[in-house]
Amino acid sequence: KVNNNDEHFQIHHTSDFCMEASAFLSNLLKKNVKNAFEGSTLSFLFTRNVCACVHEMTDKALLVVSECPPLGLESLKVKDTQLRASSYKRRGLGPHRGRLNIQSGIEDGDIYDGAWCAQYRDKKQWLEVDARRLTRFTGVILQGRNSIWSWDIVHTYKVQFSNDTLVWKPCMNGTEEAIFEGNQDAETPVLALFNTSTVARYIRINPQSWYQNGTKGHICLRAEVFGCALSVTHVSHFTDPNNKLDFRHHNYKEMRKLMKSVQEECPDITRIYSIGKSYMGLKLYVMEISDNPGKHELGEPEFRYVAGMHGNEVLGRELLLNLMQYICQEYKRGDQRIVHLVKETRIHLLPSMNPDGYEMAFKKGSELAGWSLGRYSYEGIDMNHNFADLNSVMWTAIELETDRSKLINHYFPIPEQYTTEEAFVASETRAVISWMQNIPFVLGANLHGGELVVTYPYDMTRDWAPREHTPTADESFFRWLAVVYASTNQVMSNHDRRPCHNKDFLRYNNIINGADWHNVPGSMNDFSYLHTNCFEVTVELSCDKFPHASELPIEWENNRESLLTYMEQVHRGIKGVVRDKDTGAGIADAVIKVDDINHHIRSVADGDYWRLLNPGEYRVTATAEGYFPSSRTCQVMYDHYPTICDFRLTKMPKERLKELLMKGGKLPKDLQLRLRQLRMRKLRVTTKAINRRPAGLCCCWKEAMMLFAVEFGPVSCRAGKV
Repeated sequence: KVNNNDEHFQIHHTSDFCMEASAFLSNLLKKNVKNAFEGSTLSFLFTRNVCACVHEMTDKALLVVSECPPLGLESLKVKDTQLRASSYKRRGLGPHRGRLNIQSGIEDGDIYDGAWCAQYRDKKQWLEVDARRLTRFTGVILQGRNSIWSWDIVHTYKVQFSNDTLVWKPCMNGTEEAIFEGNQDAETPVLALFNTSTVARYIRINPQSWYQNGTKGHICLRAEVFGCALSVTHVSHFTDPNNKLDFRHHNYKEMRKLMKSVQEECPDITRIYSIGKSYMGLKLYVMEISDNPGKHELGEPEFRYVAGMHGNEVLGRELLLNLMQYICQEYKRGDQRIVHLVKETRIHLLPSMNPDGYEMAFKKGSELAGWSLGRYSYEGIDMNHNFADLNSVMWTAIELETDRSKLINHYFPIPEQYTTEEAFVASETRAVISWMQNIPFVLGANLHGGELVVTYPYDMTRDWAPREHTPTADESFFRWLAVVYASTNQVMSNHDRRPCHNKDFLRYNNIINGADWHNVPGSMNDFSYLHTNCFEVTVELSCDKFPHASELPIEWENNRESLLTYMEQVHRGIKGVVRDKDTGAGIADAVIKVDDINHHIRSVADGDYWRLLNPGEYRVTATAEGYFPSSRTCQVMYDHYPTICDFRLTKMPKERLKELLMKGGKLPKDLQLRLRQLRMRKLRVTTKAINRRPAGLCCCWKEAMMLFAVEFGPVSCRAGKV
């Protein structure tokens, strides 16, 4: 059958599948179903008792996938206690590590290795999965061992089923036991669909041949199993039936269509705009949500979510599409929390920063994309390492400058070599940087996948160490931001969950300094903090980078509260407007300094500013070029709204004079009097100094006299007198 929603070609195999499929596909071609098969060549291959339909596609590829969803070895829906094995070499290679796409640690031999590996090398070894209920099994995906140092893959295997683990029935192909093709490399997932689906509770994967390099080759594999549960005894997650959200994977065209439908449903609070194009010409669309879309309002903070920086980490994309639908629906329903958020915040949602990469992963599908297909841009650039490295600029300046007062700690300029056309910078990265510079964002987060943790800056270690805790001046507030998301996420906050891959983030309460996890030079988080006013964290949403569509409703429930609560943090701290005391006009680029925090922020075009801070009392100073600085004490409370701290700066006399003279105006009487007093004071001091000098030294004062003349008029030197 063809599912028109996700354009996946789904086949249920029968004994005469190949004959039926030929006629069926021919029929489809005549009907031209969505033009899906244009430019494709179909061939049928018979390999080792397995009948398979292979599609050699051009630009409109379809996938042969199971009609049943994965049980959840990769997503951890299948618990460790549901996995058993005939034997295993050691704990780090136990059956609990036999999960599709699981990643090993850097060192072989630790407890986080990259596959299940049998202790013995014979055909009696097996990996067993307990579905915990009767399940109609339809297929298996196999993958080799993930390791930097080892090469272990299974070439062929058998499958058996059981209801009690005592009696096992082999998967048959006619009168013979079916043998399925496995892997030729360690990372490419290989799908095998059963000729006939089988109902059972347990399934075993039984390797028959494997890569043998003398005594070094071992039986190792990672797997996923497809099956439909015959009965569901409980529902672990509740989805509000009032919310009609579109829970499926959306390719570029479908994403654009969904965003347009949201804008049409809520035209008064939404706006769609593009910040640029990908290398392949796909637009980077943003959904703006605000009570006054298209305009920055004085005092209203700007917030952003960015997803899809790595194209194969797709959950963030779908969550942002769900989020824009949810906000629209709840705003229309009158939900006070959502109404307040929309009226007090200007929200920007970029669901796909790397649409080219996503399209590559989407064509393969959720289980067959592997770990890295679509991660990079079309040019092969990892965008999370592609922003200007301002950390090195800052640390180099600290090392070279002896006068600490001359050092800057914010708004670091981008190095010139980074901005040239020849620089190896993705067009998508350039577009996002321009977006950051044009909109005064206060808070943001970028959504990733493949782990369950929230990381905060800095992401780069100071001495290029592989990992080292590298805090910012705002460490305490960044930790708060990370805790806000992690503690409200239903999976991260579950202390009984197991680690995803090779690091147990539960020990850190599911938050970690980015550099303390691994060194990431050129990250978006660090760039945002050092080049703009915006604070940003990274959220790793799921162990599975590309969860099956059936998991999306659950993932929405896991993350909905986290997404909303994190957005609300943009209103924590202080905010205000820096104005000219005389004119009342807002002062742009005023520097806001907080005592004991060596990181400043700046006011924007209208003079408004936002400084994210934890509750407490702070001494805050506002400075601007040509103005006297002004300081005041600001108290940040525990409420969900900011403390107002406005500043009115007095312009310095010289600056005021310049401004008046440039406008051709007359000086105010108070300023005239002040300038006259200042001149007389200078005149008395200078006259006394000159009169004390011997006559012979008069000529040595020529330069001083010239300066004096400029200030007070011409003078003459006669015997040391003026």
